[in-house]
Amino acid sequence: MTELNLPRLRALFLELGLFDKPVIVHASLRAFGHIQGGADALLRALQESTAAILVPTFTYKTMITPGLGPPQNGLEYGGGQNLNSMAEFFHPDMPADRMMGLFPETLRAHPAARRTLHPILSFAGLGADTALNAQTLYDPLAPIGALAKEGGWALLLGVDHTVNTAIHYGEKLAGRRSFTRWALTKKRAVQCPGFPGDSSGFNALAPDLERDARRVQVGPALAQAVPLQRLFEVVQARLEQNPLDLLCERPDCERCNAVRETV
Repeated sequence: MTELNLPRLRALFLELGLFDKPVIVHASLRAFGHIQGGADALLRALQESTAAILVPTFTYKTMITPGLGPPQNGLEYGGGQNLNSMAEFFHPDMPADRMMGLFPETLRAHPAARRTLHPILSFAGLGADTALNAQTLYDPLAPIGALAKEGGWALLLGVDHTVNTAIHYGEKLAGRRSFTRWALTKKRAVQCPGFPGDSSGFNALAPDLERDARRVQVGPALAQAVPLQRLFEVVQARLEQNPLDLLCERPDCERCNAVRETV
């Protein structure tokens, strides 16, 4: 098998035809096996084969759970006191959560990268200033919508749709319930509306996106790209037909159960 290095990655990504498109990227380096140069090489290859890059750099360790709050919020109030004691104050240089993988943190730490200041759902980008500027505390997923207006694509590298954050923006457009969470900042605890639901059921969308997706095999991993506007259309159409679509099947999923209770 040909070693995955910068020239090889660049050539493979150029096959996707996204050189003039901004992308929101989700990546698993582990899925690629060995990449010479690691996450830095992956980022460089994407810089040279796309127009702009956006990544979620979420910081779940800032979250706290209050004793009381709004009803049907997909959350057990007063049950997270031990976790509250371990919560950290958000700051602009806080690393992206480890569960997001190495790539978002690699981009966040790039000298030319910019990052939004949402205390839970921040995004970072290279050449994606318009998208980043769209975010507010009350519209945390706005960078995805702004990227779509610029002809953006969702790029999944070695991962599936269960980590495709853009689907949550489609849910928002369809009017699906979102949630409120709270985060620590150095000044105060901040209430953060617009927190999305669970994504475990999102692979159900894959067949509907077959005709619109572009794919290329990158070593042992699959790279697939989907235009954001088409993704939103598919999500909206499915939820209009079935408001319970794309929810997970876990009986203990508080967020999915909260959506079911309000439909």
